[in-house]
Amino acid sequence: MPTPLVECVPNFSEGRDPTVIKQIVDAASSVEGVWLLDVDPGKATNRTVVTLVGPPELVVEAAVRLAKKCAELLDMRGHKGEHPRFGALDVCPLVPVADITMEETVEWARKLGRRLGEEAGLTVYCYEKAAFTEARRNLADVREGEYEGLSARMAKPDHQPDFGPATFNARSGATAVGARDFLVAYNVNLNTTSTRRANAIAFDIREKGRERRDPVTYKLLPGPDGQPEWIPGSLKAVKAIGWFIEEFGIAQVSINLTDISVTPVHVAFDECVKKGEARGVRVTGSELVGLVPLRAMLDAGRYFLHKQQRSSGVSDAELIKIAVKSLGLDDLYRFKPEEKIIEYALAAKRGKPKRLIDLSVEKFVEETASESPAPGGGSIAAAMGAMGAALATMVANLSSHKRGWDARWKEFSDAAERGKAHHDRLLALVDEDTAAFNAIMAAMGLPKATAEEKATRKAAMNAATRYAIEIPLKVMEECLATMDVVKAMAETGNPASVSDAGVGALAVRAGVAGAYLNVRINCGGFDDKAFVAEVSARAAAVDAKAAELEREILAIVSSKIR
Repeated sequence: MPTPLVECVPNFSEGRDPTVIKQIVDAASSVEGVWLLDVDPGKATNRTVVTLVGPPELVVEAAVRLAKKCAELLDMRGHKGEHPRFGALDVCPLVPVADITMEETVEWARKLGRRLGEEAGLTVYCYEKAAFTEARRNLADVREGEYEGLSARMAKPDHQPDFGPATFNARSGATAVGARDFLVAYNVNLNTTSTRRANAIAFDIREKGRERRDPVTYKLLPGPDGQPEWIPGSLKAVKAIGWFIEEFGIAQVSINLTDISVTPVHVAFDECVKKGEARGVRVTGSELVGLVPLRAMLDAGRYFLHKQQRSSGVSDAELIKIAVKSLGLDDLYRFKPEEKIIEYALAAKRGKPKRLIDLSVEKFVEETASESPAPGGGSIAAAMGAMGAALATMVANLSSHKRGWDARWKEFSDAAERGKAHHDRLLALVDEDTAAFNAIMAAMGLPKATAEEKATRKAAMNAATRYAIEIPLKVMEECLATMDVVKAMAETGNPASVSDAGVGALAVRAGVAGAYLNVRINCGGFDDKAFVAEVSARAAAVDAKAAELEREILAIVSSKIR
């Protein structure tokens, strides 16, 4: 069964003393089975952002240990920093990562809040999806008045905590515990030292906007109900303030992107550029605080390539490089994708599995030629299909950049994106086919001394064989889908590369034919006759269609190279 994973992002109010920071972080990382992905201290904010990932029960335990250490070592009575805060452990949200729903994450967040109150003695308010009332969904509302105003707020009946002591704790303040989607903490660097200018840009872009004021007297102008009236900013799902960062000697627009599907990183960056230029301020770069999802970086890379009218059907590494350069993420310090992108950081902590596709071409060929029965024909069929898809992608990229074809860049960029998606899926199937073969071998090795063992072994063999039939069928269908891109490139792509499209057709067709042989041999003797009949019919249809498309593509290619 898959293991549910959550991310926990504790923010605690110490960013300057490395000894104290280490003790707090060590308390969390002492829980075996929790991965510490990132520790991001800030001197100006006097705040450290930690990223932990693991099964929810272990992450909650790690957060409790971290909270106890915060309560022991931190004293809010002397704390100063640029970032809004109201407690030693200021916020501690949980984020669903894999195989867990938001509703389940909410329950874990509330369990965490209860434990922080009972075991760490912290005053806890639940926010975002974990909030018990609508009034506490927004963190800014929960933290209004910050630490300095907390004592007075707690004296009011409507500001009693959800868990923990209901009396003001001058040493630890209060903690906000939440369940939320991925939030990207993102700072945009400006060529000014003016906090006022940075705030003006922040008010321009943030969803909340700014209070309406008289343009001459600058006095607040109340709305019809007598309450302050707000002028919304230009971006949804965005919170922002301006501040000055003494260690870098610059002002920044500090942004929380609460839903990157609504406002992605690159849109926030370009909007800061636009609003800054209107105020005579230039954006010099930006920084990500904590970790960022891979899709945010890939989307940014595609966005900036499209602005240049260039094809975005390139590798993930190239998209990330374009994003880093375009967003200026190297402006203050070197951006390390393996540390700052959550999927990469998690993979590094978990240990990257050995994959055939990570081998060099030479080693892959040698491994295939060895005495080991895997990789076999199924994996090779998937690899041939991936090579064909890669050739189609290459022709699309070359066509997108062809002199005189500038007006058609988007057509070929879209084709390259489709080709890249096909070769990515086929590359994954290289290892999946070998995994299917290994599953059969493992099932064959199960004991069969008793009736119960025989039944267990037979069930495992049936499941493994079905899997070994389904994978090459997937290879066939993926290769067939790839032939549409190959044909389009043969017909409309750069004429100088038409032979490459032809080779792509041959490779993809070989992938279909090779995978078909594996479907047929694995179907032999399988007990589920209805399943075999269905799969055999699908596979035969795919093979016939692929053969037809191969003939059409090669005819097109031959007509252009005579």
